[in-house]
Amino acid sequence: MQQPPRDPARQDASPQLSRRAFAGAVAGAVIGSALLPAATANAAPHKQAKRAKNASAAVAGGGDLGPNVIVFDPSTQGIQSTLDSVFSKQESAQFGTGRYALLFKPGTYNGLNAQLGFYTSIAGLGRNPDDVQINGDVTVDAGWFNGNATQNFWRSAENMALTPVSGTDRWAVAQAAPFRRMHIKGGLNLAPNGYGWASGGYIADSRVDGTISPYSQQQWYTRESQIGGWGNGVWNMVFSGVIGAPAQGFPNPVYTTLDSTPVSREKPYLYLDGSDYAVFVPSLRTNARGVSWANGSTPGTSVPLSQFYVVKEGATAATINQALSQGLNLLFTPGIYHVDQTIDITRANTVVLGIGYPTIIPDNGVTAMQTADVDGIRLAGLLLDAGTTNSPYLLRVGPSGASAGHGSNPTTVQDVFVRIGGAGAGKATTSMEINSNDTIIDHTWIWRADHGAGVGWDTNRADYGLRVNGADVLATGLFVEHFNKYCVEWSGNGGRTIFFQNELAYDAPNQAAIQNGSTAGYAAYKVDDAVSTHEAWGLGSYCNFTSDPSIRVDHGFEAPQKSGVKFHDLLVISLGGMGQYNHVINSTGAGTSGTSTTPSNLVSYP
Repeated sequence: MQQPPRDPARQDASPQLSRRAFAGAVAGAVIGSALLPAATANAAPHKQAKRAKNASAAVAGGGDLGPNVIVFDPSTQGIQSTLDSVFSKQESAQFGTGRYALLFKPGTYNGLNAQLGFYTSIAGLGRNPDDVQINGDVTVDAGWFNGNATQNFWRSAENMALTPVSGTDRWAVAQAAPFRRMHIKGGLNLAPNGYGWASGGYIADSRVDGTISPYSQQQWYTRESQIGGWGNGVWNMVFSGVIGAPAQGFPNPVYTTLDSTPVSREKPYLYLDGSDYAVFVPSLRTNARGVSWANGSTPGTSVPLSQFYVVKEGATAATINQALSQGLNLLFTPGIYHVDQTIDITRANTVVLGIGYPTIIPDNGVTAMQTADVDGIRLAGLLLDAGTTNSPYLLRVGPSGASAGHGSNPTTVQDVFVRIGGAGAGKATTSMEINSNDTIIDHTWIWRADHGAGVGWDTNRADYGLRVNGADVLATGLFVEHFNKYCVEWSGNGGRTIFFQNELAYDAPNQAAIQNGSTAGYAAYKVDDAVSTHEAWGLGSYCNFTSDPSIRVDHGFEAPQKSGVKFHDLLVISLGGMGQYNHVINSTGAGTSGTSTTPSNLVSYP
């Protein structure tokens, strides 16, 4: 029998010992530049000669979407049985090789319940969410993990309208599970059946007519949406540009609320332009509030699929780079891609879009993907998985020393996730480095694995999660966990972060292993001493030193004490007393103590 819901008015819903790994420890071309003929005509003579020589190797744009993309229309027979078949394969396949995109053409669908497992994306193919109407549910629950939702990673829902059968849809997820451009004609429950542990999550550009009820969710970030209400909070609930968001209240209630998001651009998405596939690339917004499609349609530009190389399993890095050199964009279909050379994106406004969690694994220690210091590159919907030979970087946006300004047309990194270990041993010195100015990082989970295969202090060594050297970089929805040194190190001026969720590395063997000069431990989020301006809102860091609970770290956050460096609404938490923090930031803020998993909160710094 389902337990009665907890009182949404309470702020302490399921606060005790509720983080996932602690539980485990206890319990076990308009967009792209010119079209191809013009791009060829304007090429330098030696490049024209090279292209002429390699004409037989030219990569074609467009084509079919491959075997792991399943497309439905309202007349399709057996939709529910197909959805159930995919779910049965993916429900518990946390480190499996299956990858799926479930796409719905515009129209109305009745009586469906699309349960989503790992590496499964569901999306509408309309221009706007209400073009695809599902009278039914898109469900994420945690039956596979005994009601614990803290490992419900790597799945997504986008661009459709739902009328839930019971009046409320269930979306009980953890990291790397975006909910974008959705219209819920009812309520949204973010907890698993039974209200077990949960650790999400992210909503953007969505409308929920009823109340969103997080119940046991410890933290959540909601951006530029419209909601009918918000039920409660546990540790850290952050909102920016959300109509209907609760008022600012941190630390009691635990709400950090910004009236708008300073700058944003919604993620590109695949849709049907008449009977042809295209990718819609939304426009930049400033001081954004509410959904981008509130006035009918999201503003932006449509790029036909013919201007994309449709990347399918078996494609080589050489072919991918050949397509880029021809002026094509990239659409990665669901699959696993080993690359023996860096995917090199040099052309302004290139779109690189993945659907169904395409996973890119660098071989022989190469950097998986890098960009030039140019305007408007869009990277979205990718999982970068470290290879067995150490890579210096997995993603590098702009080269070292990048200096151009991109304020009017920034590069965006959206739903680009990084994994070091878990599916097998992997190593990378730095997971993601941002050198280009004005870059927007919109929802990422950068994860050095704490469970799965190939996991150990040196087995999946990864010193740095995110390093930011560019100026005026904005991160919205930043999740970074378990790195051997700094999870985030920020060296560029003018940086801003709205929502940060972190866990320090669980597997530090002892105090000496994390000693940082005269400082005990590495801060989760460090702003370098030379930085003069930086601002961040709604940040949390947790420790759970399972190998040595006596470990202490001096602070969760570290920053220079300057008038232009400001933090709002910070917290540190010791999960069940498995290690402790001495302070919240620098030498400010009370430390943690005991075993009660009680946050130490700080409203502002300095």
